[in-house]
Amino acid sequence: MNSSAISPTDLNFALEQDNYDPQAHFRGRFHFPETESGESFIYFSGNSLGLQPDTAEQYITEELDAWKKLGVEGHLNAKRPWLPYHELLTQYTAEIAGAFEKEVVVMNSLTVNLHLLMTSFYRPKGKRKKILIEDNAFPSDRYAVQSQLKIHGNHPKEGLIILNPDQGDTITTEWIFDCFHHHGHEIALVLIGGVNYYTGQAFDMKAITKKAHEYGCLVGFDLAHGAGNLHLKLHDWDVDFAAWCGYKYLNGGPGAPSGVFIHERHLGKSDIPRFEGWWGHDKSTRFQMPDKFVPTATAEAWQLSNPPIFSMASLLASLEIFHEAGIESLRKKSEKLTSYLELLLKSELNEHITIITPVSVRGRGCQLSIRLKNPIYNTIDILREKGAVCDWRDPDVLRVAPVPLYNSFADCHQFVHILKEILNGS
Repeated sequence: MNSSAISPTDLNFALEQDNYDPQAHFRGRFHFPETESGESFIYFSGNSLGLQPDTAEQYITEELDAWKKLGVEGHLNAKRPWLPYHELLTQYTAEIAGAFEKEVVVMNSLTVNLHLLMTSFYRPKGKRKKILIEDNAFPSDRYAVQSQLKIHGNHPKEGLIILNPDQGDTITTEWIFDCFHHHGHEIALVLIGGVNYYTGQAFDMKAITKKAHEYGCLVGFDLAHGAGNLHLKLHDWDVDFAAWCGYKYLNGGPGAPSGVFIHERHLGKSDIPRFEGWWGHDKSTRFQMPDKFVPTATAEAWQLSNPPIFSMASLLASLEIFHEAGIESLRKKSEKLTSYLELLLKSELNEHITIITPVSVRGRGCQLSIRLKNPIYNTIDILREKGAVCDWRDPDVLRVAPVPLYNSFADCHQFVHILKEILNGS
């Protein structure tokens, strides 16, 4: 069958795309929730919680078994020794982040890590004391930066510069540059979501970082919706720091540990402001229990405590799949998959919806945020009853994420068909 002769709105076109997709087999590496009839849901909620990798249960069970049989000796004698367990994730995390291995570490949870990083990189001085953040940032980010402002004696609202949209629901890079032109001398720290959770807009992190540095600002990104979604190059982009959760696109399971990136120029410094703990101490003398803290010469210096083995086990299971698939290849598929979903939505539902996510593939990840012109009560529940899972944000937005690791072109076609039925009252 020649797909060029088939209309893209035809299911056969989607099936043809899946048939020739070299990464389609990774779908079989994940467990899909099932409907009451035993069919797999169309799962477009990887931007909230990724699916379970097929080896996650095995990996967690192996650690439970090691604990049962070895007790404390599991720290050294488990199949994957617990003492350096977090190091098993380092190479894969560096690949996801576009970083050197010494620049990344997996630890804690996202907002905890943002606070730890802002302790080091929010350094208000004189008139330079404000923090720049985007409008519609995830609430936890705003709470975190406001509390950092208060801790430093700055007003939690007056010390915050909020980038409001200048083009529909999105914020152009030019508008951000204009903000630096007018306020750069006041800004101590830029903390922006690399991909906005609400609109799905992906910011030009390279350009923003370069411009911010020209004005003497330090730059961090919350990559909760960027890690495992975009092809990141944090080291090359010269980003100062970043953090992300492990449970969305990275499929590490509920509350999975967070990843951290710290540019190498900030590493190995003993005079940098930092909350410190035993696990960040130089490994060669850690167990000699010295009184003076000597930081590890890597991002691990920001660690406080030993790693949570069970939660890291499921994240490891997923990161191994990412390593096998390759983030660059996944991103290429993602661009095709999301563009296909966009085409179907505009072809079939244009009179019912507006897509508020940028049209440019460089300006978005895999999420499309769909605004319903005439919202139907309990749309999200009706979708679920019909076999599709995605996210709803009041009053009128569906957040839909076709994840390239486990979603298909057929998923996109079926989802749009179901949504069309609902919006047409069928």
